[in-house]
Amino acid sequence: MKQKIRVLIGKPGLDGHDRGAKVVARALRDAGMEVIYSGLHRSPEEIVETAIQEDVNAIGLSVLSGAHMTLLPQVVNLLKERDATDIVVFGGGVIPEEDRLELIKQGVKDIFVPGGGTQKTIQFLKDLFSKD
Repeated sequence: MKQKIRVLIGKPGLDGHDRGAKVVARALRDAGMEVIYSGLHRSPEEIVETAIQEDVNAIGLSVLSGAHMTLLPQVVNLLKERDATDIVVFGGGVIPEEDRLELIKQGVKDIFVPGGGTQKTIQFLKDLFSKD
């Protein structure tokens, strides 16, 4: 039996806007993935701890506060410290292209922006983790 892709959707920092995160979480669930939603106002440490405890394949971080250049690399670095670099980090939010490129250099796998459609995120995860 093929194992389901497990994804933690997190809202790090003080950003209180979670509609997009919930839309993505629902779309991933509807695509057959197991989704854990961490809730609002989580620290990078809480997100990484939850991801490790839940044995997820990926962490999707929704950041609309403008703190993406701090929060996403923090999660990547905490995963390195915990020897959990097998967990892929991706992000979403209003993130400029130049920041997207820098985040990818820092270990974030990809960034998805509003209006891009949830199908891109679903396909990204399936391409990474589905072994047919």
